[in-house]
Amino acid sequence: MATAEQIKSLIQSHFDRNEERFKTIVLQIAAYEAKRGHNTIAREIRDLVDKAKYNSNRVIPFNRELNELVLSTISSHRFSELVVPNEMKVRVERILHEFKQQDKLKKNGLSNRRKILLSGPPGTGKTMTAAVLACELNLPLCTILMDKIVTKFMGETSAKLRQIFETINDTQSVYLFDEFDAIGSERSLDNDVGEMRRVLNSFLQFIEQDNSVSLIVAATNNPSLLDQALFRRFDDVLHYKLPNESEIKKLLLNRLGNFISKGMPSDELIKVANSLSHAEIARACDDAIKETILNDKTKVDESLLLCMISERKAAYHRGVI
Repeated sequence: MATAEQIKSLIQSHFDRNEERFKTIVLQIAAYEAKRGHNTIAREIRDLVDKAKYNSNRVIPFNRELNELVLSTISSHRFSELVVPNEMKVRVERILHEFKQQDKLKKNGLSNRRKILLSGPPGTGKTMTAAVLACELNLPLCTILMDKIVTKFMGETSAKLRQIFETINDTQSVYLFDEFDAIGSERSLDNDVGEMRRVLNSFLQFIEQDNSVSLIVAATNNPSLLDQALFRRFDDVLHYKLPNESEIKKLLLNRLGNFISKGMPSDELIKVANSLSHAEIARACDDAIKETILNDKTKVDESLLLCMISERKAAYHRGVI
């Protein structure tokens, strides 16, 4: 039977909407019952936890209006797949650790990092980071469709933002505001209009007042365009860069997997891939794998991958090597 302290903790974690803490306590109760020889009830408790975990991985059934504003998916990207500098991995890991241990922080009057700003060139791992956070925390990934949020009608965008933040408060998930500069641009820019200033002010107000248990991630390719007032509203700001040579090598190994040929990747291949983003390298690998499969081969030839990478560089006007 659960102790009084465990029952209190269960109730508290329920009202805090801390699913991770709730499951931990339930499993502690199961272990306690198993120690006392009550194997049947212990097994039934564990089965309930497993069933709840399966159900929590399902896409959130939003209403029709929210379905047009938010894309809810389940991420399968693990932390080990994230190819970024070690100091960046440490910071992402810190976000995960604080989220999982938020009860311990709350007892000491502190809160975990929940509002994260990611900036850097396209394809350098910002969206991937949001997906990793969702997967590792066993939460849905809810991507805010910015093209559906921003409208030409006065007041409508702010009203939609309010609805989004009400959902953030009601439904625990990882919420990704991709291409965030669409609403976060500097208020003093010459091409700014009064409506967008009101939208930005609304966002600043909503994110400052947010006290939910969700994780809010904003990603931008153009941090220089963002209003400086935004940076103070985020708990952490992570800046992404194009991959260096060691990261390019790891990307190639991860993406090619069983299709990699002996001796790959060579120094020449890594050099050719230099100046491409993580996403561009991944797509070049995928193109080479598809070509290999269609030619009834089992390993990607390095010359083929060199060709695919060169095509990518040409497409982005970086010159063919």
